Amino acid sequence: MNASLIETLRRKHPGVQIVMASKYIDAEDFKEYVNAGVKDFGESRVEAFLQKRPHIDLDIRWHFLGTLQTKKVKKIIHDLDVLHSLDRLKLAKEIEKRRKEPLACYVQVNISGEPQKHGIDPEDVPEFLDRVSRFSSIDVVGLMGMAEQTDDREKIRAQFSLLRKLRDETVKKHPNARGLSMGMSEDYDIALEEGATVLRLGRILITEAFYEEKRQEKRV
Repeated sequence: MNASLIETLRRKHPGVQIVMASKYIDAEDFKEYVNAGVKDFGESRVEAFLQKRPHIDLDIRWHFLGTLQTKKVKKIIHDLDVLHSLDRLKLAKEIEKRRKEPLACYVQVNISGEPQKHGIDPEDVPEFLDRVSRFSSIDVVGLMGMAEQTDDREKIRAQFSLLRKLRDETVKKHPNARGLSMGMSEDYDIALEEGATVLRLGRILITEAFYEEKRQEKRV
């Protein structure tokens, strides 16, 4: 466990939520991270969530980070605290059908413009928010975006900046949607500089070696 990075992030960025991408760890490893101060864990696959959830009796918040198929909503919707991948109206309708209490959701935006990436086109976000705001079981708390995997850090910065500017426009009409879920192990430092309120971190929280490798790459 990269305890030093966890402590540094908590000290320097106390208002930023760290979500551990728990696909990299087993159920028995959760307690170690909880003891280090991590309270939020996110899975990207329904099957992995269903496998781990029954074996973890800890005071944590469960996030779902990956694409959620509509047909699988009923399997996990009552055990989730936060969904980071609300990306289509069909999914919103299924959540509204299945969930009784409001679910905190981040609307996923395709900020990189890559066709293989999920997410709503930036220009379609205002209309989408207007439509899902009518659902009582969905509480949109912000926007989520994944930057392109590239060594061009200015390109990554531009994509995170786009999400932040979109959020700034969004809150004028939807004041609860203030969150910015952006930044993963490879680019979290840029995301922080661009105003991230939630980091989704995996491998970099596991080993000091991975952290040092990324630090050296950024110095080149």
